[in-house]
Formats: sequence, C-alpha cells, structure tokens
Amino acid sequence: MTLYAVEAIDDAIDATRAFLWPIDRSRWLRLAVVVFFVGGTAGFSPFQFTGGAPTGNGAETSLPTDAPAPSPELVAPGGVELLVVAIIVGLVAAILLGFLFVGSVMEFVFVESLRQEAVSIRRYWSTRWRLGARLFGFRLVVGVLTLGTVLGLLAVILSPLVFGNGGVSLALVVLAIPLLVVVGLVSGLIGGFTTNFVVPIMLVEERPLLSAWRRFWPTLRKQWKQYAVYAVAAFVLQLAIGLLASIATVLGAIVAAIPLGIVGLVGVALVSVVDPVGWIVVAGAVLLFLLVAFLIGLLVAVPAQTYLRYYALFVLGDTEDDFDLIPARRQAVRE
Repeated sequence: MTLYAVEAIDDAIDATRAFLWPIDRSRWLRLAVVVFFVGGTAGFSPFQFTGGAPTGNGAETSLPTDAPAPSPELVAPGGVELLVVAIIVGLVAAILLGFLFVGSVMEFVFVESLRQEAVSIRRYWSTRWRLGARLFGFRLVVGVLTLGTVLGLLAVILSPLVFGNGGVSLALVVLAIPLLVVVGLVSGLIGGFTTNFVVPIMLVEERPLLSAWRRFWPTLRKQWKQYAVYAVAAFVLQLAIGLLASIATVLGAIVAAIPLGIVGLVGVALVSVVDPVGWIVVAGAVLLFLLVAFLIGLLVAVPAQTYLRYYALFVLGDTEDDFDLIPARRQAVRE
C-alpha cells in the first residue's frame, strides 16, 4: 500500500522551494504577517500569576490580643476594585478572542495564498472572513468543551481537599491521567484535522464548516490508515522543524546581538558620564535586539509553516481527488 504521508514529505519540500524561491521580499513579509497569527496562536501560553502576602524577613508576626479586628470594609474589595478587575479581565479576554478570530481568518488567507500561488491579505480576507468566523466559532466551542472537561476532572480529583473530606485519592489521580491525555489527544486531532483538511475543503467546495466535516468524514473513515500515518509523521515533522527553526532563530539572534551588544556596552559606559543618555542607549539596544529576534523568528517560521501546510494539502489531495487545491503544483513537482 502506498503511504501518501511518506511520499508527500519530499513533495512538500519541492513545493515550498518553488513557492518561496527566489526570495520575493514582499511575498515573505506578507507571509510573515499571516504566519504570526496562524503559527503564533499555538505558541502563546497564558501567564500564571501566583503570589502571597509578603512577610518581611520571614519572622512570624501577630497582632496584640486586645487589638481590634480589622474592619471588613478594609479587607473586602470594594466596587471600584471589582470594576477595575472586571475591566482588565474583559480587555484580556477581548484581546485573546480578537487574536483567535484573526488567526481563524488567516488560516483561509494562508491556504488561498498557496492555492493561488500569490499572497494578498486584503483580498483574501474580504472574501473569506465569513468562513473564518465559522472556524472561530468552532474553535471556541471545542476549546470551551476541552477546558470544561479538564476542569471537571480536576474538580473531581481535588474536591476532597476543597471540602475537607480527606486527601486526594491516588486511584482518582491514576484514572484521571489517561483521561486527560485522551481529552488532549482528541481535542488536538479535531483541531489539527479541521485546520489542515476541513479548511481546504471549505475553500474548494465553498462549504460551511460542519458541512465540510461531513464531506470529509467518509474519506477520513475510508482512508483512516493514511491519516493515522499522517498524524504520526506530522507530529515528528513538527518537532524536527521546530527544533531546526529554534536553532536558526538563536543563531540569527546571536549575529544580531554582536553589534547591538557593542551599542549596549557604549550605553553602559555613558551611564557614568551622562546617566539618562546612557540608560536610553542601553534600553534602545535591548528593545532593538528583541525586535530583531522577533522578526528573525517570524521569517524562519515562513518556510516552516509553508512546508507543513503544503504537506497536509498533498496528503489531502492524494486521498481524494476532489479535495485537491494544488493540482498544478502537484503535477509540476511529480513530473
């Protein structure tokens, strides 16, 4: 049996090379913007803030026994504090949802760029944002269900501690670990297959998301061995490409750090002479280095993400001719 996921590994390399070389600066910059939203949504993780009341030098302190108890009004947050917290939470949620929406639309911009072999963010956005909105809603529902399931399992495990009914049950922990793995695996497969296979079907057949999933399902069920091999191969390729991209980014950052480091040392020397100017030079060198490293990472991600998306499109077209978005590129590569 021919394994399409194995054959497509080299074909995707040839297609990526043909699409990106010779280097077109305008194309690469547009793709960098697209990749920032497409590849960046997976790279961000929420910050976790933990803290407690400071205790000075670590010695225990106590109030005199005759000291009055603190007033509840001084301890409980008031309306203003709650309003500020609500505004901050609302802003963070709006930013995250906005990023998720833009990233969902950019998935169609990315695939359409490969399909047309021309990158046009504004044109593809204007024609595909409705499909992106459907993908956004689907991702939101899957994310909420996944998070709810995980929190539900954690609540069952930690409920004895919360309600003071005893310690955490080892049996529940042992049972919950494989369940959490299964939940994460199923959620990842649904999200990955939706992005890599259902989105192209939505484009090629002008279907809404659920209809595209129904269209894709018979192919997935019939060719499940091909897609199982793809899932494993894509996982390995992502690890390998991620490692190579990280190395390339670090090397590029080191090259950029040499001249900017010299500028920073000049700023340090100026601190003892003209304090404000020296710190401005140091801060400018640091900020410029962070910006350059960020841009290097984006540019390195362009061929990486392009290759992975081409790889999925080759497998999709091999398993079903009607789903082939890149017939001309496929023919050119395999001649």
